[in-house]
Amino acid sequence: MDLWPEYGMDFASGELDLDAVYGRSAPRTLEIGFGNGEALLELARRNPDRDYFGIEVHKAGIGHCLLGIDTDRLRNVRVSDHDAVEVLGEQIPDASFDEILIFFPDPWHKKRHHKRRLIQPEFARLLLRKLVKGGQLRLATDWQDYAEQMLAVLDACPGFSNLAGKGGFVARPASRPVTRFENRGQRLGHAVRDLAFQKD
Repeated sequence: MDLWPEYGMDFASGELDLDAVYGRSAPRTLEIGFGNGEALLELARRNPDRDYFGIEVHKAGIGHCLLGIDTDRLRNVRVSDHDAVEVLGEQIPDASFDEILIFFPDPWHKKRHHKRRLIQPEFARLLLRKLVKGGQLRLATDWQDYAEQMLAVLDACPGFSNLAGKGGFVARPASRPVTRFENRGQRLGHAVRDLAFQKD
C-alpha cells in the first residue's frame, strides 16, 4: 500500500498553504530529522489538537513513520522526504510553527566534518523566521561538543532567547519522548543535553 500520497508532501517550489494541507488552523510543530518517527508519532498521538510536520531524508525511517501514521489513523501528521534547508526556504511560509524540534541530529563527530552539522548560524536564522513570535526551538543531543556548538550558535543568534539563560541548558522536558537514539547514547555513557530557545 502506498501511503505517500495521503501523508507525504512532495517538494516543489512555492509556499504550502498549511491550513489547506491539514484542513484546519491549529498550533503546529515541526520536527527536523525525525528518524523512524518515534517522537513524532508519540507527540501526534498525545496531542490531536496540534498539527505535526516532519522532515527526514532516510527512506527506511520515512516508511516506518508512514506505517505508524496509517496504523493509528493520525490525521495531524504530514512528512517531507527532502532536504530541510530547501523545504524551509522554499515551501514553508514564515511564522508557520509554534514549535520546532531537533532531537539527536547527526553529530558528524569527526572535526573535519563539523561543517556538515545542521546547527549553523545561517540555519538558525532560517529557523527563527519559521517560528511565530513566542515560538520555541527545542533540541537534544548526547554529544557534548555538539551541545556546546548548538548553545554557542543559538545564544549568538539575534531574536532567540535561551530559556535557561545565556550559556545554559534546560532540564530534560517530560514531554520529550525517549527515542532509540537517546537510549543508544545512554548505553554508551553519553550525557544527554537539552536546549530550549524562544523567539523574541
